Amino acid sequence: MDINFTNTTLFIEALHFAAEKHKYQKRKGTNPPPYINHPIKVVRTLWEEGQVRDHEVLVVALLHDTIEDTETLPEELTQRFGQRVCNAVLEVTNDWRIPREQLKQKQIDDAPFKSVVAKQVKLADLICNIRDIQDDPPYRWTKTRRMGYLLWAEEVAAGLKGCNPHLDTYFAQYLKRAKDSIK
Repeated sequence: MDINFTNTTLFIEALHFAAEKHKYQKRKGTNPPPYINHPIKVVRTLWEEGQVRDHEVLVVALLHDTIEDTETLPEELTQRFGQRVCNAVLEVTNDWRIPREQLKQKQIDDAPFKSVVAKQVKLADLICNIRDIQDDPPYRWTKTRRMGYLLWAEEVAAGLKGCNPHLDTYFAQYLKRAKDSIK
């Protein structure tokens, strides 16, 4: 197998960058893991379940929460990883200045219009979040709140459908399993 060192170098640089940016953060849950585990799980989901081999998608997956959850500026991503990567990261970045309910609706409304790169990353991100809600839900999330997240995720995923049939299939399976576990 030939290794494209340019793509591998970019991937390793993105992994290092994300690890540095998220190094003091933890995920939600009863036993919160280091935050960096989440972007790595998104990459793994894309690679294993989505069969994604496009390095740009995998780099965006590693960086997908850097602008939203750290002090990373878009210009920093553009300088280090290029405008296309930055644009895709921005497509999956939430604007927390918008009230939560409006933001949730905006994500549903905007999903069909995202790029194929952003759609795949968002779908893999939802799959990983659903797994977390099933396996180690955020502390104090009631069954009602967990089910609300799943129903919202289902609406977002409807707008992402068709970008990657493998991810579509896995999303439906994990969503069903998570709903069944909450009932």
